[in-house]
Amino acid sequence: MKPLFEHPISKNELGWNTFFQQQLTLEEYQGVQPGRIVAHHRSGYAICTETDEFHLEHHTKYPSMTVGDWMLLSPEREFLRLLDRKSLFRRKAAGPKVAEQYIAANVDTVFIVCSLNDDFNLSRIERYLALVNESNADAVIVLTKADLCDDVEDKRQQVLSLDDFLLIETVNALDPDTLTGLSSWCKTGQTVAFLGSSGVGKSTLVNSLMQSSVQETGSIREDDSKGRHTTTSRSLHKVVEGGLLLDTPGMREIQLTDCEDGLAETFSDIESLASQCRFNNCHHTNEPGCAIRQSLENGSLEARRLENYFKLLKEQAHNSASLAEKRSKDKQFGKLCRSVMAEKKHRKKGY
Repeated sequence: MKPLFEHPISKNELGWNTFFQQQLTLEEYQGVQPGRIVAHHRSGYAICTETDEFHLEHHTKYPSMTVGDWMLLSPEREFLRLLDRKSLFRRKAAGPKVAEQYIAANVDTVFIVCSLNDDFNLSRIERYLALVNESNADAVIVLTKADLCDDVEDKRQQVLSLDDFLLIETVNALDPDTLTGLSSWCKTGQTVAFLGSSGVGKSTLVNSLMQSSVQETGSIREDDSKGRHTTTSRSLHKVVEGGLLLDTPGMREIQLTDCEDGLAETFSDIESLASQCRFNNCHHTNEPGCAIRQSLENGSLEARRLENYFKLLKEQAHNSASLAEKRSKDKQFGKLCRSVMAEKKHRKKGY
């Protein structure tokens, strides 16, 4: 497989900084080599160091890892340990399976990409914002396909109504002049990830920033303006400004889990209103002195936003409980296995 980076390359260019440097012990300053996961495939990981790039196969002894993770390696390229993450982007795995999926680690900024065509959806942006806020990365809303929209400013104001401090960029991915506002987040040492549903123009945007065809692009379906999946794996690429760019596969099903802080930050206005209700256990339905109901009646709070807040709260609570139950069962099963093995050893010694 063709290497993703030209060598030699400095650790700083790969995103190394004092956060990771401070995790090394005195003994690790010599004899070990930091490496970063720059691609995640079904068979394993592509690891990039200052001197080379190589493939590391999956192994049960390794912790859960994803693109962007930093690890320490022996001189023989053996995995030693995973370094603590600066940020972690994760979700409940798609489908009925009760599992958590890591998407990207150590990302500085996430571009939440939303198209300005018929697929424009404020509730989806709120969902993405909760995920990004929970990950500890910074969020930038990127509104694409501005050339296909007649009410760009109106839609931009709708997004800004979610949070007055949101960073918003409006672009046409095929026009390089509209992408200059994104360059400040793509400098050397910075890692940027893309998040958005299929067909919003992520791959086209990636190719424009890379000034090359890194990702395959596809047309949208004319009947509903929704896109087809074109990106099938996650990998880091170096952009012209010097930073690292990660494009994630189009994700139609994103479910929240363990996302209390992310939701609280995304819906801080509703959380603040709830604290002003007369009763601490207010259900925000027909209780007297409910600040949320009053805001709905006077128009300062949109019904759609409140409904989405309750929906995401319920979803993350359900998924978190399911995952917690699975972790408990796995832990109990592990104890049972160890107990059985210990009993076998004991009986064997007794003979």
